[in-house]
Amino acid sequence: MKGQGFGHSTTVFGEIVFNTGMVGYAETLTDPSYNGQILTLTYPLVGNYGVPDPSVTDEDGISKFFESDKMQIRGLVIHELSLTASHWNLSMTLDEWMDKEKVPGISGVDTRELTKKLRAGGVMMAALAVSDTEIDAESLKEQLGSAKDYTSQQFMDAVSTKEVRVYGSDKKSIVVIDTGAKNAILRNIREIGYNVILVPWNMPYEKIMSYNPKGVVLSSGPGDPRKCPDTIDTARELIKSNIPTLGICLGAQIIGIAGNAETYKLKYGHRGQNKPCINLENNQVYVTSQNHGYGITPESIAGSDFKLWFTNADDKTVEGIKHKRQNCVAVQFHPEAAPGPFDCKFIFEELRHLMEEGAAAKK
Repeated sequence: MKGQGFGHSTTVFGEIVFNTGMVGYAETLTDPSYNGQILTLTYPLVGNYGVPDPSVTDEDGISKFFESDKMQIRGLVIHELSLTASHWNLSMTLDEWMDKEKVPGISGVDTRELTKKLRAGGVMMAALAVSDTEIDAESLKEQLGSAKDYTSQQFMDAVSTKEVRVYGSDKKSIVVIDTGAKNAILRNIREIGYNVILVPWNMPYEKIMSYNPKGVVLSSGPGDPRKCPDTIDTARELIKSNIPTLGICLGAQIIGIAGNAETYKLKYGHRGQNKPCINLENNQVYVTSQNHGYGITPESIAGSDFKLWFTNADDKTVEGIKHKRQNCVAVQFHPEAAPGPFDCKFIFEELRHLMEEGAAAKK
């Protein structure tokens, strides 16, 4: 497909995926779960409200408007780029931001037609080239053929913190295992009254427990959960020791594997802010924000240590699990939103109940 380039002039290769959200591109483009991917947005006009100031933080030093400290996508594909922007919080245009972050973009593409192709054929490796000179399409195809496949990549060195970071000064703490954590996860933990201790993805169980946490969160992130064997081992120990634990997205898949469930790669994933999920405990439907390409195999739940908690109303995929005996829960969607609806922020309250009331909260 040909179009008008914007952002940074370069060539990139990555797995191309689509997102059905109508707003929230600043949060979406900085979500570490998109690391290694070229993103297409189905909403036709992008950039009209610009980009906020990346340097603005809350009182804990957590970015207010971005989900990480950089743009995580490898490239962006949209239908129409708004070259002018208007918003009270405007700092720069999308084009300016992408050039600053050295990320290429292409506009003038029929993104809905592209989305239909991805739905029919599944996500696939793609190339995106932005240049001031003519692009050699045949050479680009040859380079794409030798590009490293998304499924074989290990993303933790790119998305996980290299050092322990502490946010807050309260007496009680929650450890967040960073496999690509969004800032909104940290903000929501602070909102329920706990410090955040952000640790690297491969920190061993004994080191985590040295911080004496009230609970542990396994964060969202990119790629195949099987590429995080150290985190899976840690999750097993957390479950065995009955440490109150919450898994989100990739963290849910890791917890599932640790509890004898299986995972698989979805054909085209769930990415957007309008995904309906059913809470099987009260038969209520929640609209959720999602961004994942892997999931827990539904048939494996029966032989695992978990019971099904949430299911997807559209395709019946696994959206939430609860351990049958221990204080461990996990959800495939993003209860922290950013972007998206706040319908499921109560998941953090569920974790708080597990920490403060233990098994009694699981009735």
